[in-house]
Amino acid sequence: MKELLEFLGLMAVIQGVAGLVHEFTDWNWGVVQRIGVLDGYEVYASVVLLALGGALFAAAESRRG
Repeated sequence: MKELLEFLGLMAVIQGVAGLVHEFTDWNWGVVQRIGVLDGYEVYASVVLLALGGALFAAAESRRG
């Protein structure tokens, strides 16, 4: 379970960084800008993904084993 939480945390952080890089440089990769519901809120969604990634890493650290 710890490895799964770490993997999901890593994916969330990568997608959050990708969303921020896309917003500031127009380097077109990542999943945040491809979700139509988030139009206009991509920066906020990317920051939320970064926070979620940090929370998942913290949850993985608190798990035993």
